[in-house]
Amino acid sequence: MSYQKRTAALASVAALAGSAVLMAAPAARAEVVEVNYQCRTPIGDKSAVSPIDIKGVQSGSGYKITMSWQKGVSSSPVELGKGAMNPSATIALGGADNGTLTVTGPPNQAKIPANTPIKIDDLSGTYTPKKTGEVTFTAGVLTIKALGTTTTCTPTNDPGPSLTLDVTAASGGGATGSTQSGSGSGSGSELSRTGPEDSAIALGTLGGTVLLAGAAGALWLTRRNQPARARR
Repeated sequence: MSYQKRTAALASVAALAGSAVLMAAPAARAEVVEVNYQCRTPIGDKSAVSPIDIKGVQSGSGYKITMSWQKGVSSSPVELGKGAMNPSATIALGGADNGTLTVTGPPNQAKIPANTPIKIDDLSGTYTPKKTGEVTFTAGVLTIKALGTTTTCTPTNDPGPSLTLDVTAASGGGATGSTQSGSGSGSGSELSRTGPEDSAIALGTLGGTVLLAGAAGALWLTRRNQPARARR
């Protein structure tokens, strides 16, 4: 085998090893989850069901988390003019982290007719990992403030996570004014990953190293033996 062919073979082995490592570590899993809300309004209790979608996009050492409602919740007995309604919500953190993340959004951009479901625009907040591992994001309490009143809508069906992120703790981690941690929260230091996924990553890396070392050794031996064959 020529030197060029051996070099190409080594490059192929390295590429395959790298691909195996990448495939072993999914960065995020998202799922639209139906949430049954029980809303306490100024005119009595109401219930509503809305599919909830939560997405996370990495931004620097943290993530921009966006929460979306696919259906309206609650309603108002009177028309709400533009800018009259201010929504916010909490997202429960689970898995490697705990506590809550508060997401907010702008006031309503268009008037909301009386006695119609209130469509909540996307709410967002910044999450900075305090621990390393898989963190889940689950819909929490929705709060609607309008015309001097407050409506709170609480999930009653124990919804599952809408988003799972595989995160790495940032130095000095924590939320930028949007996360409240429960007991047992980390100090923000870098923690080692543990678990099946991380073992798979480690094994993938080790396997790639062994393959590369074996191939390099074979190439070295082949090149050493070439002069000996030439003297025969």
